[in-house]
Amino acid sequence: MIGSDPDSPICSAKACRADAQWVLAWNNPKLHTPERRKTWLACEEHREHLSQFLGVRGFLKDVVRLEEWDSPPGG
Repeated sequence: MIGSDPDSPICSAKACRADAQWVLAWNNPKLHTPERRKTWLACEEHREHLSQFLGVRGFLKDVVRLEEWDSPPGG
């Protein structure tokens, strides 16, 4: 749902304002220590696209539902 709550996290896809439903945890091994996790948020529509973008670069580590995400230490 677009704009359902102004305080809700929104999708990280360019120009998307939909509520995020997924957390894509990633890291760039050339820049980050192995345990470090950066995150992008994704709506249902953009989850696959953003996952593929990170995946082909070897950056994607995990895809988790937003309500199940527990940010690891050092993330």
